[in-house]
Amino acid sequence: MQARPDISTLFSSLDIIVFIIVILMTIGFILYGHHKHKHSDSDEENYLELMLMGRQLTLPLFVMTLVATWYGGIFGVSQMAFDYGIFNFLSQGVFWYATYIIFALFMIPRIAKYEAMTLPELTGKMFGEKSRSLAAVMNILNLVPIVYVISLGLLIEMIFGLSFQLSMIIGVSFVTLYSLFGGFRAVVFSDLFQFFIMVTAVIFVCIYSVTKLGVEPLKTLPNTYFHPLGKFTLTETLVWGLIALSTLVDPNFYQRCFAAESPRVAKKGILLATVIWCVFDLSLTFGAIYAKTQIPEAPSEYGYFYYALQILPEGFRGFFLAGITATILSTLDSYLFLAGSTFAHDLIPSSLKNKFKIHHISLMAVAILSLIMANSFEGNIKAVWKTLGSLSSCALLVPMVFGMLFPGRLTDNQFFLTSMSGAIVAFVWRYFDFKQTYQLDEIYPGMFITIVIILLIQVYKISSSKA
Repeated sequence: MQARPDISTLFSSLDIIVFIIVILMTIGFILYGHHKHKHSDSDEENYLELMLMGRQLTLPLFVMTLVATWYGGIFGVSQMAFDYGIFNFLSQGVFWYATYIIFALFMIPRIAKYEAMTLPELTGKMFGEKSRSLAAVMNILNLVPIVYVISLGLLIEMIFGLSFQLSMIIGVSFVTLYSLFGGFRAVVFSDLFQFFIMVTAVIFVCIYSVTKLGVEPLKTLPNTYFHPLGKFTLTETLVWGLIALSTLVDPNFYQRCFAAESPRVAKKGILLATVIWCVFDLSLTFGAIYAKTQIPEAPSEYGYFYYALQILPEGFRGFFLAGITATILSTLDSYLFLAGSTFAHDLIPSSLKNKFKIHHISLMAVAILSLIMANSFEGNIKAVWKTLGSLSSCALLVPMVFGMLFPGRLTDNQFFLTSMSGAIVAFVWRYFDFKQTYQLDEIYPGMFITIVIILLIQVYKISSSKA
């Protein structure tokens, strides 16, 4: 990782005051969410409140918590835009929008009838307990918020000049404390405020760049910055499309849909959120491209942020920094909370389930695991996305979608075999670096083997029935 830029000289007293006010208001919304926590004489209802806010998520809250949850990896996204330009909007935007629309139109009607609390529980109801346990393990690997721990660590390091490891510890400790404090409702209400801050901050940087600099600086960049594929081949680009499809088995999407007041709220909410994501992605991408024109030699993981802090007027710098902080916190708390919830709800013995203490212990364990894994990736956000995103997609995507489209066509053992085979092939492909030999990412052979196994199972069933 390149040297951290010194931003201390860019802040005025007004910027610091604005930043502190916004952070304090975020904490205020967390406390408000905890205050609104509804207690019941029933342990089952209390646990439903803890996990899903009692399934009372209204349309505005659904949209805002979903949008806010999705951008904790803003350092990774801005780095890709700074390095590759419009390619970022295709790989981190367009592919994902298509998946969101598929989820809203085709998946929500199929999952609503199960009334599950987590994606692994849904898997268990569809296939069986063995499938539920495997889905839980894969979901936790996907949910351990390594990217967002790294992002928060980079931000704290950039602001205070602390070591990267210490910065991650401080950030995760803060988020863990308030995630333990108020359950899912506190997460949602913190997202409510963070949504407005993060969206406003990123859009303002883009608008301010265009009005102050015009379009002339963009002409100084190579043409690859404005080509959808950038410097990449089609097969390398399509990997991101397949990773985007992992949204179809993303536990955060399912949790919000399970918590919504109705399937109609969930469907409409995802479509509205997609429009907001598009605006956000365009603003972030062009903001990072402008950054490349003004400070081309800056470390790419910091370039967008350093540029924004240079160009924005006094007061707005503090607001922007608070917006970036809110962006990361809103995703980190959601992933941390849901990873802990998944472990407590889907993996531990049934005699210990629905216990608040077990849920809290699980959440703290996930926080510690996140720190360890984030340190092992040495701050490489792109590597985390491609490694764990590919593994989860290979294991769950094809068998889950097939099970929803054709209920009852896969047994518990068949789902387990298919899912495990995809994960093993993807892991072996990456571990032995076959990508360099065959110029093919692990997601292709991993998903291919799941398709082949499912086809063989169906052919065998047809031939057996005819016999």
